[in-house]
Amino acid sequence: MFDYILFDLDGTLTDPKLGITRSVQYALRVLDIEEPSLDKLEPFIGPPLADSFREFYGLDEEQIVTVIAKYRERFNDQGIYENEIYPGTARMLASLKASGKKLAIASSKPTLYVERILDYFDIRTYFDYIVGSNMDGTRGKKEEVVEEALRQMLPPGMLPAEKKASVAMVGDRKFDIEGAKEHGITSVGVSFGYAPEGELEQAGADYIVDTVEALAELLMR
Repeated sequence: MFDYILFDLDGTLTDPKLGITRSVQYALRVLDIEEPSLDKLEPFIGPPLADSFREFYGLDEEQIVTVIAKYRERFNDQGIYENEIYPGTARMLASLKASGKKLAIASSKPTLYVERILDYFDIRTYFDYIVGSNMDGTRGKKEEVVEEALRQMLPPGMLPAEKKASVAMVGDRKFDIEGAKEHGITSVGVSFGYAPEGELEQAGADYIVDTVEALAELLMR
């Protein structure tokens, strides 16, 4: 069914809540903002950091530069490892790879961090392509990341109907679904990630699965 599969990382393959939310909490303190609830910071999981700081805390561009630098100060050495791979994920990736499918990571997280996380969980070998954002903030939107991943992995001249039938984007947030739709590929939402209730349905995901096992079954058809 799907010969080419793009995966989001945070909330899709791994549960990064502690590392991301604690690093956001740490970053906000540089502006004397105390946020005691890590649950309240869950919406930072998925979208670009700059967008989240702007939307949820009304920060201006100068403040955003400051807090992102502070975020990375903690995340680079500590937060990146406050992370867990979802049970069954490595087994799923091994099966997909063994069946001959081409796999890619398409994440809004900087590529440098994505590669370190994949190495940490010993799953980097399953991916033919790894595409994230740039450290300077460019290529931060999911549709830009998906575009670059498709450019690298798909043969030239693939017709729209072929793309829809043979290429899938898997993610846990509306940004993943929107990125897939922007480029005419099938969207698969995973409900075990960090989307608010109803978000994946409202975004128009082609498929929604509730477990890693159900995801593996869908992708192996």
